[in-house]
Amino acid sequence: MTFRWLTLFLDFPAGSFDAGVAFWREVTGSALSPFRGAAGEFATLLPPDGDAYLRVQRIADGSGGCHLDLHLDPAAGTVDQAADRAVALGAVVRHASEGLVIMGSPGGFTFCLVRWHGESTVPRPTVLDAGGPSRADQLCLDIPPESFEREYSFWAALTGWGPLPKSGEFARLDQPAQIPLRLLFQRRDSAGPLDPVSGHVDFACASRELLAPRHAASGARVLSVFPHWTTMADPTGRLYCLTVREPETGRLTGPGSGEHGQQDRDGGGGDMRGDDQGARARGGRAVDG
Repeated sequence: MTFRWLTLFLDFPAGSFDAGVAFWREVTGSALSPFRGAAGEFATLLPPDGDAYLRVQRIADGSGGCHLDLHLDPAAGTVDQAADRAVALGAVVRHASEGLVIMGSPGGFTFCLVRWHGESTVPRPTVLDAGGPSRADQLCLDIPPESFEREYSFWAALTGWGPLPKSGEFARLDQPAQIPLRLLFQRRDSAGPLDPVSGHVDFACASRELLAPRHAASGARVLSVFPHWTTMADPTGRLYCLTVREPETGRLTGPGSGEHGQQDRDGGGGDMRGDDQGARARGGRAVDG
């Protein structure tokens, strides 16, 4: 099974959709595509260069969060075949239509299998005037401790990307360089018995000290500052992180960083289990080509 591209959807309730889209447009340096879908609920954040990998969705109910689209190379099989493979690995089908299957991972994280349409060029980092270069380049899956090994093994088997050595509560996969979005897996300290896997966005940035006030000027809040990351909240309350990583490559910078970014803190955002990070895409999905 060959996935050639990943797209991250930021899912917003109707009441916070406009504010959320405006903020993420600005901090990613993106333009906005025309809205599409039966109710105009989808749009793409268009980077200044390269191919798009960030999209937004207005959801009908729920607190919002994010979900992931995996783009399947047609030469490697059909979306339905990929879905059968995912089910065999422990996923569940939530909806299926022509060219689209919405699924839940073993831990409950929503993802979609879609066709690949030739995307291949990873956008360059955006320079936000005084904030310096940065790129929203990583999805961190925040996983309850009892689900971690199963969830991590599922994503490794589904993608075919080999596991890399773990570092504390963090793990990642040896994914291809031409994929625009890195996947990071974080074992949470604790979770309730029904808590699903959730997700949050990480920015790679040249200087957190410069970028954090620049984001704050756009409406974000600084929540916590740690040695290798800063936890932020956007104007809608969505949590995300600014991490000490090279914006062009995504690799960690500074003392203790290894070849694959294995360090005491590998670019996630602490225990991001707040209700604002529920990772269920609700209110239906349309084919979003």
